[in-house]
This record gives sequence, structure tokens and C-alpha cells, in this order.
Amino acid sequence: MNSSVQTTKQKRIPVAVKKYFWLPVITSLTLVVVAISVASGWKASQPAAGNIPMAPQFKYDEAYSFRDGLAPVKLNGKYGFIDKTGSEVIPLIYEGASTFSEGLAVVKTNGKYGFIDKKGKLVIPAKFEDAGRFFEGLALIGLNGKYGYIDKTGKEVVAPKYDYASRFSEGLAAVKSAGKYGYIAKTGAEKIPFRYDEAHEFSDSIARIYAADPRVKKWGFIDKTGRWVIPPTFDQVNNFSNGCARVRSVEGKYGYVDKAGKYKIELKYQHASDFSEQLAPVAMSDYSKWSFIDTTGKEVVALSMDGRDGDVRAIADGMAMLVLYSGWKYGFVDKAGKEVIPPAYEDAFDFSEGFAAVKLNGKWGFIDKTGKEIGQH
Repeated sequence: MNSSVQTTKQKRIPVAVKKYFWLPVITSLTLVVVAISVASGWKASQPAAGNIPMAPQFKYDEAYSFRDGLAPVKLNGKYGFIDKTGSEVIPLIYEGASTFSEGLAVVKTNGKYGFIDKKGKLVIPAKFEDAGRFFEGLALIGLNGKYGYIDKTGKEVVAPKYDYASRFSEGLAAVKSAGKYGYIAKTGAEKIPFRYDEAHEFSDSIARIYAADPRVKKWGFIDKTGRWVIPPTFDQVNNFSNGCARVRSVEGKYGYVDKAGKYKIELKYQHASDFSEQLAPVAMSDYSKWSFIDTTGKEVVALSMDGRDGDVRAIADGMAMLVLYSGWKYGFVDKAGKEVIPPAYEDAFDFSEGFAAVKLNGKWGFIDKTGKEIGQH
């Protein structure tokens, strides 16, 4: 399962896919997070006074993003949920927990996985060896080392028979059987034959595929009939977003292609992130010189890095994560390129629903887009 699920919490290796947004409190199937870490480099600036909360206000051992108004947190080995006032609305009694999706969250109790609603009621019994969040009305589950899908009543819709399974997206899910990947519909019917060496979720009606044929060993894109719409010619590709997909050449340069496989933005960037909210962070060569470009390739705003080497991630909820190489310090810039949250945190997740989980002095808490901590409002 690990071979296809890639976390974003890694050094400056571009993010290939954000598959599930599940949390590392669950098993290997759902080990996907959204914070970024990077290698060491230059010295970070000091945070502006008043923008960074005092460490004692941060109390959690782990904290994750808000979804459906609630966020999972961990304290003293147990997980529960808080609301946006900081109140613990679902007790910290679980061995593991995911973010909410479609009104339900995965929880682990007595070594098994089930689902709770936003009131904390166990609505699908904890009987699974593994489980993922609900997408398009279905959640994948694991039993006896195989994977299938259930609906929100807990009814088995697709029997657990696959070696790997991904979330449903645009009506299809990538699954693995006998060493090859294909796609199934929500009924379990095979829609695209099992012939691929790696397959990912559909985005903008196309999916990225790895062809490991000895003559090829490249990435491309297929449509929902399984037809190659962009032949496998790239060394690395990402999902489509805002009509563009980030690609990398064998020389290590990044650019963006459209759905016809034509270069919308040429391969010229040494560093680049995905498009989100119509903007993408890019750097021509120097890690201290980033800018936002639009989907035409026009530079919209240059980011003020003040000579500091760092990494800028894709925009989420109007904010882009900034990671300075010196000490792996995390902060945020807005879409205008302004550094609104100084990079002083030890770790962070992207903003979601107006808040970001951040780590300071070994403990986790939440801040809003002004840097104010939850509970100070």
C-alpha cells in the first residue's frame, strides 16, 4: 500500500498526489498528511512581536486540519475533536482519528476502525482492519488484507478483494489486482482494464498514469475510457488543477501542460508548486526568489524572501505555506505575496476553513489568518 500513497511531509521532492487527506494516526493505507519539511539552509528572520502565541497555550501532542467545522487532536495518547472555539466537543477517547468528510470521521477503538458522526456517535461499528474517509458517498475499508468499499449505512458495496484501493473521484476509483491497476465504478464494475503499473485519481476528467513498459517508463494521462490523452513522455507529473498539470523534465525543470498535452507554461523553473486558486508559486533558480504566476505564465507578484532560502507551497484557503530552510521554520504568505504569519513554527498544516494547525515548542495548536490562536477570539 505504501508504494502508491505518497505523503507531502518530505524534503524538497514535489508532491505527486494528495490522495486522501487522512492522518498518520491510521494505518499505512491512510498515511497522508499535508505539512511540508525541507533541508537546512539560511537563517530565518525573527517573528514579529505579538504574532506568535506563547508555547504554554499550545497543549496538544498532535493536531490536524479542520474539516466540517471540527479538527482531530491528540493528547496523552488519545484522540478526539475540537471545534473552532477550541472546545473539545468529542472526547479524547480514541486510539486514532481522521478528519471529517461528508459528515463522518474514521476512528480507531480496540484496534479496529469504524465511523462516528459529528456528535461523536458511532454510526458504523469499529470492525475493520483499515478504513478511509468518505468521498462521493463511499469509503474504502480493509478486511483480511484486502480492500473494498462501504456506503454511509455501513453496507458493503464493493467486496474487499483488491490489493490496493483509492478514494472515488469523479465516479471512478483506482484499484490494484494481480500487480496491475485499473478503475472501477461505484457498483464495482470494471471500467478501465487492469493494465497499468501505477494509477491515480481522476481530476478534471483525466488521471495520471505510470507506464513501466521497458521501452517507456514515463508518466502520462488517460481519460475515462482508458485512452491516452497525453502520451507517457514525462519523468514526473501531478494532477490537473485550474486546467494545468505540473510536469518535470529529465533535466529537472518544471513547467505546466494543458489537457491536450501542450505546454501552457514552458519547462523553465527550477522549483514549482501546483496551481491552486489560479496561482502557482515558482522559482527560476534561486530558492530565495519565488513568485506567483497565473495560468498564462505571467508573474503576478514577486514574493519578498529577504534573501532567505525557502520553499513555497501551493495556495490553500487563500494562504501559501512558507518554509525556511534554516531550522525548518514554517509561516504563511497571502495571495498578494505578503508574509502575514512569520516563519517561526516547527511544523504546520495548510489553512483550512480559516485555521491552520501549527507546532511550537513541541506542542500543537491552531491559528487564524492573523496569527491569533484559537480561544483568543
